[in-house]
Amino acid sequence: MALVTKYTLFAIIATIGNILCQDAINRLYHGQYDLYLSMISGTFVGLAVKYMLDKKYIFVFKSEGLLQDGQKFILYSSMGVVTTFIFWGVEMAFDYTFKTIPMRYLGAVIGLSIGYWMKYQLDKRFVFRQYV
Repeated sequence: MALVTKYTLFAIIATIGNILCQDAINRLYHGQYDLYLSMISGTFVGLAVKYMLDKKYIFVFKSEGLLQDGQKFILYSSMGVVTTFIFWGVEMAFDYTFKTIPMRYLGAVIGLSIGYWMKYQLDKRFVFRQYV
Protein backbone atom coordinates (compact mmCIF):
# COMPACT_ATOMS: atom_id res chain seq x y z
CA MET A 1 0.00 0.00 0.00
CA ALA A 2 2.86 2.39 0.70
CA LEU A 3 3.98 2.05 -2.92
CA VAL A 4 0.55 3.04 -4.23
CA THR A 5 0.48 6.04 -1.89
CA LYS A 6 3.96 7.17 -2.92
CA TYR A 7 3.24 6.70 -6.62
CA THR A 8 -0.02 8.63 -6.32
CA LEU A 9 1.69 11.45 -4.42
CA PHE A 10 4.44 11.67 -7.05
CA ALA A 11 1.86 11.67 -9.85
CA ILE A 12 0.12 14.57 -8.11
CA ILE A 13 3.41 16.47 -7.71
CA ALA A 14 4.29 15.94 -11.38
CA THR A 15 0.77 16.95 -12.43
CA ILE A 16 1.01 20.16 -10.40
CA GLY A 17 4.38 20.92 -12.00
CA ASN A 18 2.91 20.26 -15.44
CA ILE A 19 -0.14 22.48 -14.89
CA LEU A 20 1.90 25.29 -13.27
CA CYS A 21 4.28 25.29 -16.22
CA GLN A 22 1.37 25.33 -18.67
CA ASP A 23 -0.23 28.19 -16.76
CA ALA A 24 3.02 30.18 -16.79
CA ILE A 25 3.32 29.73 -20.55
CA ASN A 26 -0.34 30.72 -21.00
CA ARG A 27 0.23 33.90 -19.03
CA LEU A 28 3.38 34.82 -20.94
CA TYR A 29 2.42 33.93 -24.50
CA HIS A 30 -0.86 34.44 -26.33
CA GLY A 31 0.12 33.72 -29.89
CA GLN A 32 -0.22 31.08 -32.50
CA TYR A 33 0.16 27.54 -31.13
CA ASP A 34 0.02 28.69 -27.50
CA LEU A 35 -1.95 25.60 -26.52
CA TYR A 36 0.68 23.29 -27.98
CA LEU A 37 3.62 25.25 -26.57
CA SER A 38 2.14 25.13 -23.08
CA MET A 39 1.28 21.42 -23.32
CA ILE A 40 4.76 20.46 -24.56
CA SER A 41 6.48 22.59 -21.92
CA GLY A 42 4.32 21.17 -19.15
CA THR A 43 4.97 17.66 -20.41
CA PHE A 44 8.73 18.11 -20.15
CA VAL A 45 8.48 19.52 -16.63
CA GLY A 46 6.19 16.69 -15.51
CA LEU A 47 8.41 14.09 -17.18
CA ALA A 48 11.58 15.31 -15.47
CA VAL A 49 9.95 15.52 -12.05
CA LYS A 50 8.25 12.13 -12.36
CA TYR A 51 11.41 10.39 -13.61
CA MET A 52 13.51 11.65 -10.72
CA LEU A 53 10.92 10.63 -8.13
CA ASP A 54 10.06 7.27 -9.71
CA LYS A 55 13.61 6.09 -10.22
CA LYS A 56 14.63 6.92 -6.66
CA TYR A 57 11.55 6.17 -4.57
CA ILE A 58 9.36 3.78 -6.58
CA PHE A 59 11.84 1.58 -8.40
CA VAL A 60 14.90 2.31 -6.20
CA PHE A 61 17.15 2.52 -9.25
CA LYS A 62 20.77 3.42 -8.62
CA SER A 63 22.57 4.48 -11.74
CA GLU A 64 26.10 3.30 -12.40
CA GLY A 65 26.81 6.55 -14.22
CA LEU A 66 25.48 9.30 -16.40
CA LEU A 67 25.36 7.08 -19.50
CA GLN A 68 23.22 4.44 -17.81
CA ASP A 69 20.96 7.09 -16.30
CA GLY A 70 20.60 8.73 -19.73
CA GLN A 71 19.72 5.42 -21.35
CA LYS A 72 17.17 4.70 -18.62
CA PHE A 73 15.65 8.18 -19.07
CA ILE A 74 15.31 7.64 -22.83
CA LEU A 75 13.61 4.28 -22.28
CA TYR A 76 11.39 5.81 -19.56
CA SER A 77 10.47 8.67 -21.90
CA SER A 78 9.74 6.37 -24.83
CA MET A 79 7.31 4.38 -22.66
CA GLY A 80 5.47 7.65 -22.12
CA VAL A 81 4.79 8.42 -25.79
CA VAL A 82 1.42 6.65 -25.96
CA THR A 83 0.39 7.89 -22.53
CA THR A 84 1.34 11.43 -23.52
CA PHE A 85 -0.93 11.25 -26.55
CA ILE A 86 -3.76 10.13 -24.29
CA PHE A 87 -3.10 13.02 -21.91
CA TRP A 88 -2.86 15.54 -24.76
CA GLY A 89 -5.96 14.14 -26.44
CA VAL A 90 -8.09 14.47 -23.32
CA GLU A 91 -6.76 17.96 -22.60
CA MET A 92 -7.40 19.12 -26.18
CA ALA A 93 -10.86 17.55 -26.18
CA PHE A 94 -11.75 19.49 -23.02
CA ASP A 95 -10.26 22.67 -24.50
CA TYR A 96 -12.22 22.25 -27.73
CA THR A 97 -15.47 21.28 -25.98
CA PHE A 98 -15.56 23.76 -23.11
CA LYS A 99 -13.28 26.55 -24.38
CA THR A 100 -12.15 27.59 -20.89
CA ILE A 101 -8.75 27.26 -19.25
CA PRO A 102 -10.07 25.65 -16.02
CA MET A 103 -11.88 22.94 -17.99
CA ARG A 104 -8.82 22.44 -20.19
CA TYR A 105 -6.75 21.87 -17.04
CA LEU A 106 -9.38 19.47 -15.73
CA GLY A 107 -8.98 17.53 -18.98
CA ALA A 108 -5.22 17.57 -18.42
CA VAL A 109 -5.61 16.16 -14.92
CA ILE A 110 -7.93 13.41 -16.15
CA GLY A 111 -5.62 12.58 -19.06
CA LEU A 112 -2.56 12.57 -16.83
CA SER A 113 -4.29 10.32 -14.31
CA ILE A 114 -5.07 7.76 -16.99
CA GLY A 115 -1.59 8.11 -18.44
CA TYR A 116 0.23 7.72 -15.14
CA TRP A 117 -1.64 4.52 -14.33
CA MET A 118 -0.68 3.11 -17.74
CA LYS A 119 2.87 4.43 -17.44
CA TYR A 120 3.45 2.61 -14.17
CA GLN A 121 2.42 -0.67 -15.80
CA LEU A 122 4.85 -0.07 -18.68
CA ASP A 123 7.70 1.11 -16.47
CA LYS A 124 7.59 -1.84 -14.11
CA ARG A 125 7.49 -4.28 -17.04
CA PHE A 126 9.98 -2.69 -19.44
CA VAL A 127 12.04 0.10 -17.85
CA PHE A 128 12.74 -0.96 -14.27
CA ARG A 129 11.79 -4.66 -14.44
CA GLN A 130 14.89 -5.85 -12.58
CA TYR A 131 14.23 -3.38 -9.74
CA VAL A 132 10.62 -4.34 -8.93
